[in-house]
Amino acid sequence: MVKGLQAEWGPCPRTVPFVLDNPYTVASKKGLILVSLASGDIVALDAITGSRISVLSEHTVAVQSVAFSADGTFFVSGSVDKTVKLWDIQTGGVVKTFHGHTSTVRCVSLSPDMARAASGSRDTTIRLWDVQTGECCCVISEHDSDINSISFSPVNPKLLISASDDEIIQQWDIDGHRVGPAHYGNHVAFSSNGTCFISWEGAVATVQNTNTGLVVTKLQVPSDQFSCCCFSPDDKLIAGGVGYTIYVWDNTSLEPCLIKTFVGHTRLITSVVFSSPSSLASTSWDQTVKFWDMGASLIDPTTTSLTPTPLNSASIQSVSVWASDGIAISGDSAGVVRTWDLLTGLCKESFHDPAPSRQGDVRLIDGRLIVVWHADHKIHIWDVEKGEIIQAVDAPWESWMLQPRISGDGSKVFLLDNKCIRAWSIWTGEVVGMAMVEDTEKLDEKSRRSLIVDGSKVWMYSEDLQTQGWDFGIPGSTPAQLLSTSLDGHHPDLINCTRLWRRWGTDLPVIKDTVTGKEIFQLIGKYARPTGMWCDGHYLVAGYGSGDVLILNFNHMIPQ
Repeated sequence: MVKGLQAEWGPCPRTVPFVLDNPYTVASKKGLILVSLASGDIVALDAITGSRISVLSEHTVAVQSVAFSADGTFFVSGSVDKTVKLWDIQTGGVVKTFHGHTSTVRCVSLSPDMARAASGSRDTTIRLWDVQTGECCCVISEHDSDINSISFSPVNPKLLISASDDEIIQQWDIDGHRVGPAHYGNHVAFSSNGTCFISWEGAVATVQNTNTGLVVTKLQVPSDQFSCCCFSPDDKLIAGGVGYTIYVWDNTSLEPCLIKTFVGHTRLITSVVFSSPSSLASTSWDQTVKFWDMGASLIDPTTTSLTPTPLNSASIQSVSVWASDGIAISGDSAGVVRTWDLLTGLCKESFHDPAPSRQGDVRLIDGRLIVVWHADHKIHIWDVEKGEIIQAVDAPWESWMLQPRISGDGSKVFLLDNKCIRAWSIWTGEVVGMAMVEDTEKLDEKSRRSLIVDGSKVWMYSEDLQTQGWDFGIPGSTPAQLLSTSLDGHHPDLINCTRLWRRWGTDLPVIKDTVTGKEIFQLIGKYARPTGMWCDGHYLVAGYGSGDVLILNFNHMIPQ
């Protein structure tokens, strides 16, 4: 997730802000999410914002299944009213209604060439429909129980697979003939490339080769039962709904490893689907739809359909986050400062600052955007509403002073040299405080640049996590040195008992529980080495040399 697309689409779920009438299943294609409801409605949602686009109400009772066409222009639905309907996405209207089942239609699918629709029912039959004529062209009645899932191969329009409550999985051609041997399982779904299918029963999901039926891998969960499972569009991930929890496995190795566990639903998960190669949507009997993002914890997260159009490619030099104002702020090497909406990830305002391309700091204080750049020794103060500079302050700090950091109240900027931390007035550019740094010979070059600011308090920590802190809050007085234990109570990067540690060298930024020492989150892959990073205890924002901005929401880690 980049360019400010927030990772509340992240480890923490974002929930559709309205109650849904017992959602059954969810399907996703090309930025659109469909949710089938017990009311008989089908709700269309924007896959990025979660906003409601439309409500489709042609079925009279509960819709138990929806499925898109391969190109995303049509979808098919199956209902308790015993009908199957083909819909046009563009108009939201029903193109055809297929009649013939004598009981609830539990599952539906469209062939990749759009020539056939398939449906499975509680009447124990599978029906194949001619999409052009609307006629039933084949009835398969070899299962002994309700059909619980059916799917066309995404690459072979003449092959489909089904599973029923008799725990038999079978492949068929479009004439209704068996293809290959039967397999054991309760539900089934093809991989996106059609080479494998996944079935699940109890606490185990099994991936098998489509052609040979040989077991590729088995996925085990600690408890409860699988209720749904699916592959990501690129087949690199597998997600499964188990009770109230979503498990995600990395499917790129011979032995897939569990890489994510998403918790947030309060009742049984009924369906889960990938809305992009790295993001998920899920439904539950808790009457919610939740969005989840794999974020930066993937080995190499993709940035496809959910990525806003890039605004520039200049390297990000500074970032900050202001949850109370609902924004993150970034400044880049071209002198452009942008504010990003934490809920939508979209750019709210942009300001072109006449500063040179060197790392600085940006803050929003009482409607004023304060921009500090290191190289030209200036502080620029913007009026956010007017979008113009209202003051430019000269601050003649020396060129070797590093890491400009603005105080929480916006009154000072702190800088670090080899031996001391100095505070300069935002409004006058004068030195208003200075604190000597002890044992500087023990700090390597990168550690000496690590300034953390919380209000008027400043900390510096070294690679071994030894901290020095000072309070610059009393004007005209010598800054009071803080005990290192103060870091645990007031550090802005704290998330209750967790702390963000930026480990230098070959190690990567990680959030670590300071009590148990357990690492609970880590930035890796293409997002491993941000040029700027900030965490306020609720959100983490990171900027990169590519111009990307990553925002992660950690509110789900904070007990309510």
